[in-house]
Amino acid sequence: MQTLFHGSRVAVEVPEIRIQKYHKDFSWGFYCTQLEKQAARWATRFGTPGIVNVYSFDDASLNIKRFSELSDEWLDFVVACRTGATHAYDVVEGPMADDTIFNYVQSFLDGEISRAAFWALAKFKYPMHQISFHTEKALAALRFERSYQAHV
Repeated sequence: MQTLFHGSRVAVEVPEIRIQKYHKDFSWGFYCTQLEKQAARWATRFGTPGIVNVYSFDDASLNIKRFSELSDEWLDFVVACRTGATHAYDVVEGPMADDTIFNYVQSFLDGEISRAAFWALAKFKYPMHQISFHTEKALAALRFERSYQAHV
């Protein structure tokens, strides 16, 4: 059993997958993190107090893709997802492209920098953690525990 956090403007007792205009690192899904401080930053990103939601997660019997670190495989997966590709995983876990790394991913995607240049730029950045839930089966493995207010 693992504890996960989700930062939001509201309490999210029943997580859902929302298909939005913009593609995310691991495609559309419900995103959490193992890092409580990161969730608090997500919750307060608009300069106002927000909510940190706390979940327990049991990953038994799920189809999970895990990236332990930034790698060519991670980069190719993120580029594919950011350009609209979908995948068959219930859950994807790995590094999150923060704003700086995301800009490098976008430059790579746009053909403005090479793969080698991406890695040269990204090597001193320390990505955050994300775990995304992409199916109803995956969401059923999350159990809402509580939520609390996070302050700016």
